[in-house]
Amino acid sequence: MAPTRYLRSSASRDVNPDLDVERKTPSFDVEKLTTILDGGAENTRVRRAVEAVIHSDPVLSREDKYFLSQNESYEAAVKKAVHLKKMMHQMKWTEAGLESKYCTRALGGEVAFTLHSVFMESILALSTDEQTAKWIPLAENYCILGSYAQTELGHGTYIRGFETTATFNISTQEFVLNTPKISAMKWWPGELGRSATHAVVFAQLYIKGKCYGVHPFIVQIRSLHDHSPAPGVTVGDIGPKMEFNHIDNGYLLLRDVRVPRENMLSRFCEVLADGTYVKRGSEKINYFNMIIIRVKMLSNEVVPTLMKACTIAIRYSVVRRQCELKPGDQEAKILDYQTQQQKLLPMLATAYAFHFMNQYMNELFSKGYREIKQRNFDSLPELHAFSSGLKAIYTEHCTAGVETCRKACGGHGYSLLSGLPSLYTRLAASCTYEGENTVLLLQTARFLVKCLGAAHSGQPVPPSVAYLSAANSERCLVRDKRDFLQPDVYVEAYRHVAIRVLSSAAAKLQALVQSGAEQHEAWHQCTVQLVHAAKAHCHYHVVKSFAEAVEKLGQEAGIQRMIKHLCGLFALHGIFSNTGDFLHDGYISGDQVDMMTASYLDLLAIVRKDAVPLVDAFDFTDETLNSALGSYDGQVYRRLYQWAQRSPSNTKQPNQAYENYLKPLFQNGLSKL
Repeated sequence: MAPTRYLRSSASRDVNPDLDVERKTPSFDVEKLTTILDGGAENTRVRRAVEAVIHSDPVLSREDKYFLSQNESYEAAVKKAVHLKKMMHQMKWTEAGLESKYCTRALGGEVAFTLHSVFMESILALSTDEQTAKWIPLAENYCILGSYAQTELGHGTYIRGFETTATFNISTQEFVLNTPKISAMKWWPGELGRSATHAVVFAQLYIKGKCYGVHPFIVQIRSLHDHSPAPGVTVGDIGPKMEFNHIDNGYLLLRDVRVPRENMLSRFCEVLADGTYVKRGSEKINYFNMIIIRVKMLSNEVVPTLMKACTIAIRYSVVRRQCELKPGDQEAKILDYQTQQQKLLPMLATAYAFHFMNQYMNELFSKGYREIKQRNFDSLPELHAFSSGLKAIYTEHCTAGVETCRKACGGHGYSLLSGLPSLYTRLAASCTYEGENTVLLLQTARFLVKCLGAAHSGQPVPPSVAYLSAANSERCLVRDKRDFLQPDVYVEAYRHVAIRVLSSAAAKLQALVQSGAEQHEAWHQCTVQLVHAAKAHCHYHVVKSFAEAVEKLGQEAGIQRMIKHLCGLFALHGIFSNTGDFLHDGYISGDQVDMMTASYLDLLAIVRKDAVPLVDAFDFTDETLNSALGSYDGQVYRRLYQWAQRSPSNTKQPNQAYENYLKPLFQNGLSKL
């Protein structure tokens, strides 16, 4: 079935025959799968309409991205952001609407003011109604521009270790903020370096000499008249990074900076005029805003980046021909080699797996968000633990997946024009920001150990860990390789491993404590196994949610069949890559591993047939991909050459290096001849 396609910039060109043939006979309705991924046909319609507007505007073009310096990237991003805000106003698109999300997707996230939205999210989540009424209209209308100043030079994920201070002065009804030493300066926040006028600053609250922990404060850092630093403020740009050169990540030092009492975000904690400290919820509420950011970044940034990389690498792999599969035949498409399939198709399955897991996580988060806004904090520990673990495994797997895609494209994957290096370096940063991954996994593990103890004592536990209350199965009963294609078989295998690994780590922890070790020392000696347990817990949930998503596709038989293949591929790839976990206690035998491997390799061949339609279903425009290797028409070599011609080194005259250094060198050599 040939689906009706959205008109792209490449649609009017000749499509490479090697790519075109891959689209002739898909086993499923590609257009229908696109609408499922988008969450409905109306969402697809809106997204494509937004993309058409964005891509038709020359101010928003990204064609010169790979040739810009850091300063040029920043200025271009600011220009686009300001232009985009005007466009959104004219189109009556709101910041909270789907159109805003689709604008970000269309532009690859390469506009400025991304931390301004986090600034607003933190106000909405942590402020009183009165504070929201004051600050949100100013932020929405860009009367002020905000940053989110949490990370310090000496502390990131460990919030309790922050050193910035905010001391309440009862006589003036102000908080006095200070950076007591160099490690306490805020370091890394986006928009801080050159753009922001205000920031939500996290600092240790002191009242009458007593510390009440970290709290958020709205601080003006630059003048609204001439953009100069506010009194007591030292602020600037931290310099070049691996990626994100369009973002002005900055530093911030505060010297006796005064803000009124009303500037402490006080939905959950407040300081009264007489210095009385009032708490209205969990002391862990400061993690809440990080949960919001993590959930959004996984859906809007991390998973789409892996989807883009898969699209580029798979399209390229059916255009690129190399060597002979059969002596005497023409050179084969590199995706026809099993080794190339083994590199790319599990990454494709991972992208789909994480997409469907996002749906589950978003539902869980939405329910918890409503409860927390009503000051019901029961779901906060589970949300924090779940979002922490998923953030860690998503970013780890997606970063590795994009790098696998890049290397699978050979030498051309090394070129910035492929689009893959910038996708990789963007994701590499995500393994650290919004929580360093190892620390996050240990936070998940702490929650799991606590819940395991509760489950063993018959106490109720949150839904995500309810499986810990059930008895663990002892053996996999598979007798034929086809059995490994059944979701209940591999879901149960992952459940078994998750319970075993966690139980083993918890038993070691308990044994160390019983032998006389202090709790913190026992924990320290178990951290490698605890990280392993947190990963196993998250991996089980991704497999389980993917299998459940397949069941919900029953009305779309062709799509359900294809997505079930992907689900099996994802699950079996995990077993194939971590065989020791499943062999450890004899749950799977050596013979069963051989059966599983055979089924895994069979799935590679099955998914290979629909690999191009599966990435087409992501429906990325050429402008969004911005890749010479991954365009819809597959004219890879022509585009690489054309794009190279835009390089300043090929367009700027004269060549100063030649005039200043090479010419004298050559002339000196000629004189000796």
